[in-house]
Amino acid sequence: MGKKQDITIATPEYRKFIEDLKARVISARISAARAVNHDLIRLYWDIGRGIVEKQQVLGWGESVVDRVSGDLQEAFPAAAGFSPRNLRDMKRFYLAYADEAIWRQAVAKWPSDWRTADHSIWPQLVAKLEESEFAQILPQLVAEIPWGHHRFILDKVSDPAVRIYYIHATARFGWSRNVLLNQIKANAYERAVTEKKTHNFPLALPEYLAEQADEMLKSSYNLEFLGIRREVKERELEDRLIERLRDFILELGYGFCFVGRQHRLTLGQKEYFIDLLFYHRFLKALVAFELKVGPFEPEYAGKMDFYLNLLNDKERGAGDRPSLGVILCAEKDDVEVEYALRTKKNPIGVAVYQLQSKLPGEMKGKLPTAKQLSDVVKAALPGKAESK
Repeated sequence: MGKKQDITIATPEYRKFIEDLKARVISARISAARAVNHDLIRLYWDIGRGIVEKQQVLGWGESVVDRVSGDLQEAFPAAAGFSPRNLRDMKRFYLAYADEAIWRQAVAKWPSDWRTADHSIWPQLVAKLEESEFAQILPQLVAEIPWGHHRFILDKVSDPAVRIYYIHATARFGWSRNVLLNQIKANAYERAVTEKKTHNFPLALPEYLAEQADEMLKSSYNLEFLGIRREVKERELEDRLIERLRDFILELGYGFCFVGRQHRLTLGQKEYFIDLLFYHRFLKALVAFELKVGPFEPEYAGKMDFYLNLLNDKERGAGDRPSLGVILCAEKDDVEVEYALRTKKNPIGVAVYQLQSKLPGEMKGKLPTAKQLSDVVKAALPGKAESK
């Protein structure tokens, strides 16, 4: 056999080979992201439709949303996507697009080139507007873009025809959420209808679609839907540690009352979740616990500070003391414990919290010590629990 030639990256053949492989990777990522997103949006559509139909047929009140949320979160405890707010958005999502008349009116206003554009399944919509199949194609149409884009459009745009335009444009041109925001601010719909053309938008190049696909793949809703919001082993470990910690604190008998796991906080349009929240009867204060798998990071302090101020502003009862926080970071066989205690208020009246690695003297006998917390978490770490 002849001697094999060394491959050099300078050859045109090799460069083309790599470019072809990169294109194939991008294409596969886009397809995978769209497939996951499609199923998630169809699920959210079905949940929204189910709630609406049951309310109409059985006369269920609005409180059923909270009940459904609670039952789903009990079945899927790590799933923040089933929060009451997100379920109400699913209901709003379904109601916004379920009426076929809305779609007919919207499409009638589109520029003519949009009715014949060869993109996805949208041309089929125009052909099926008068057919019974239209109800079946609706969920497919709205599944073309990520859930975060949908919530953004529902929040920023009120006209149904304009909403549908931006759904179509986002799918057709591969807009990221930031691009979508800028197009809405620039009145893209009004310009397109006035000018009767859409050639001022670039077609969706692979890099634009890849950026949108990346958003889909990183979406907490999609990752959670797949059960891989974090690495599976890490997520399972964290869940086990949180459960062990909750049980230990309740067994202490220090006056802790369990409020909730993944306790939901809201600020504006955003949601946040605290790993464990208790109310301490003797301290008369809310106590938040955050558990992280891995070494302590500086941003954990800022996040806990933010959570505690939200608790103080929104959930602290009359006569209650300022909320307290505890951060536990478990790495291998080591556990770092930090207490977040309020020290003062800054000039604009926001509480300032300072981390302390030791339990202050006045808190002893009321809060578990760092050693107690460290021991219970260590006992649940891999290699420890199994060896007992």
